[in-house]
Amino acid sequence: MVEFQLPSELAEMARRFEREGGVPVPPRLASTVVLLREPSEVYLIRRVATMAFAASMYAFPGGGVDPRDATVQPGWAGPAPAEWAARLQLDESVARSVVCAAVREVFEESGVLLAGADADTVVGDVSGPDWERARQALIARELGFAEFLERNGLVLRSDLLVPWSRWITPEFEPRRFDTYFFLALLPEGQVTRDVGGEADDHVWCPPGEAADGRYTMLPPTRYTLLELAEAGGIDGALAAAPARNPADAIRPVA
Repeated sequence: MVEFQLPSELAEMARRFEREGGVPVPPRLASTVVLLREPSEVYLIRRVATMAFAASMYAFPGGGVDPRDATVQPGWAGPAPAEWAARLQLDESVARSVVCAAVREVFEESGVLLAGADADTVVGDVSGPDWERARQALIARELGFAEFLERNGLVLRSDLLVPWSRWITPEFEPRRFDTYFFLALLPEGQVTRDVGGEADDHVWCPPGEAADGRYTMLPPTRYTLLELAEAGGIDGALAAAPARNPADAIRPVA
């Protein structure tokens, strides 16, 4: 068992939940992407103070599954949804939605797009004004992700995602998520950028340094960073991933 100190406001929330006999809310399905780049750095964003969940905390890009992630099928490359279903131990439609949400969220929150014209290519720089308008439309839910890919002649590169872990928010939290964590290498020619909205800062940092206490973060983020540091770098983490069970949920308790 690994122990972490909760931020004071979360500790008080846990005490109140226990004291009042709180009833846990059902967790919402979500995806998180741990972006990596050479020589061995990880990308973190800081959630704005007004966020209902993880406010002012450093985290990886990610968010909840949108209903359209499950009902609309985008162009697809890499392992088929059925293969993802077996790996994540989910129904095929749910597995497809989790993978789709991961690619959509990392584009919305970092400006990195894990897609290409076909199974062998990845789109290059996507920081121009047309891409930015599309990104804003996705965030506002004025545009579906499948429609966005189709308009630009792209397919989702599911093979660029590497499943890593699964975390379920503690029962005392009023907003709970069942989150699948994926690793992904920053595609060549693309850059992360300050996209604003739900984040007010971003940083690239070696995993060990990011987890040393200089950044405020929730336990799943810190624990993942410690795992990546222990793996000894990007190559070590990618080599270790296939032996892990990303469907085995980690359920923290206070």
